[in-house]
Amino acid sequence: MYHGNNNWTLPGSWASVLAQETGKEYFNALIEFVNQERETSTVFPTEEDVFKALDLTPFEQVRVVILGQDPYHDEGQGHGLCFSVQPGVKPPPSLANIFKELKADQGHDIPSHGHLIRWAEQGVLLLNTVLTVRAHTPGSHKNKGWEKFTDAVIRALSERYEPVVFALWGDFAKKKASLIDEDRHRVLLAPHPSPIVAKGPKFLGSRPFTAINDALAELGSPGIDWNLD
Repeated sequence: MYHGNNNWTLPGSWASVLAQETGKEYFNALIEFVNQERETSTVFPTEEDVFKALDLTPFEQVRVVILGQDPYHDEGQGHGLCFSVQPGVKPPPSLANIFKELKADQGHDIPSHGHLIRWAEQGVLLLNTVLTVRAHTPGSHKNKGWEKFTDAVIRALSERYEPVVFALWGDFAKKKASLIDEDRHRVLLAPHPSPIVAKGPKFLGSRPFTAINDALAELGSPGIDWNLD
């Protein structure tokens, strides 16, 4: 039988920032749901990687937020950072488009891997809205409580004195703009990088990396070195 962790402690400074949230009844029910899912199914990412984005980018070090949806759902892909995959795993279509735009926008060669940890270590919070998923079943952990939790993450950053650049890619992410104090922070909208977005503006050509660095410069913060190789 799977023996889950019934007291998921958030990493570092996030534990105190979100202490009130993790004490709520919905969060305990969410943890119970995920533990039960792990008893009967494979769940991604692994338990130790669920809060990897928060672990790699402490609350006080966040300078940029890039928001995804739920984790990749195939073997070896999702490891707790939105859009990122484990070293040695072929980049999925959305990440491949991100890399195409990275080359067009910043001039960097397309990376030899899809592991985005270098961005996270520079203060880019690579946050999914839903933090777990049943293997090979996209969206299977939606509406179980993760959305409330990650909304709380966004609100906590919005309430922070030091400004943040929020990069909201796609209609789903744009819905989170209402949580952000746009007088204090920068909100940058762009199309979703998925190649299956059929209508409307495209991610390719949107130059989101330059936009983020320009916004950081306006805030008096160094730009992100987006080069991954």
